[in-house]
Amino acid sequence: MRYLPVIWSGLPANAMALFPFMIFKNAGLKKNLVIINHEKIHFHQQLELLILPFYVLYLLNYLLNLVRYKNHSKAYFMISFEREAYANDYNLNYLKTRKLYSWLTFLF
Repeated sequence: MRYLPVIWSGLPANAMALFPFMIFKNAGLKKNLVIINHEKIHFHQQLELLILPFYVLYLLNYLLNLVRYKNHSKAYFMISFEREAYANDYNLNYLKTRKLYSWLTFLF
């Protein structure tokens, strides 16, 4: 999947996927295959939800987690989209076999 790389030193994370842009905190991260795979998983999630609903669900999932865990970090890592991406970011072949809406299995 093609993407447009952007460097933004002010990014609060190492990388972020905002289809079709992959934003990196520094240029060296553009070569990190694990980070790229993680963000490509987010691209697939975004596309299967037609982009805008992805962001709505992502934010809603985060806010519900924040109420539940009362901790930003825990709320972030428990977002179903992040759970799928982190569970598979080292598997560089994951996207070849990933089923549609796989993030749903990480809701609970």
